[in-house]
Amino acid sequence: MQALQTALRHVPSWAVYLLGLLPLAWLILRGVLGDLGVDPVRTVEHDLGLRALQWIVAGLAISPLRWATGLNLIRYRRAIGLVAFFYAALHLSAWLLLDIQLNWAQAWGDILRRPYITIGMLALILLVPLAVTSNNRSIRWLRGRWQKLHRLVYVAALAGALHYLLVGKVWIGEALIYFAAIAILLALRVTHRTLRWP
Repeated sequence: MQALQTALRHVPSWAVYLLGLLPLAWLILRGVLGDLGVDPVRTVEHDLGLRALQWIVAGLAISPLRWATGLNLIRYRRAIGLVAFFYAALHLSAWLLLDIQLNWAQAWGDILRRPYITIGMLALILLVPLAVTSNNRSIRWLRGRWQKLHRLVYVAALAGALHYLLVGKVWIGEALIYFAAIAILLALRVTHRTLRWP
């Protein structure tokens, strides 16, 4: 683990952004090659939303991983969070532009009538202030309030997982795995002092 930690010291945080762009590049390539299936819009929406959820899980796993193994990836957490927000914003954009084609009346109606869309919008709204304040200036300005504000990611993560679970257009087992992973990671945060992890 020490060797891995030493090797990671040479990996800059901007590498996370490059890594984060790879799934998007692959999705675009699939679109160019006509490999998005019978419902390309649904495929794009699903892929972007799933990427956002995966990056949120990655961000939540950083602290428990450090407690359990000593591997410290804290320096990458900001980049991971911003990549997660990037994909969440793209997921929303795909729905607005490709699915309902900027029909704002339909968008508002869906947000009010469809619980999975309501919850998904809540998750994204909660991520907005976190993305906006993910910079050193905001940390200095908010001081102790910054950490409290960024605890909203816990609610956003649960809302995102519930959104994915309620969509109903994916294998329910996959959605349950993500929901369980987020629930476990959040539970570990609550109990890590009891477990006497460093």
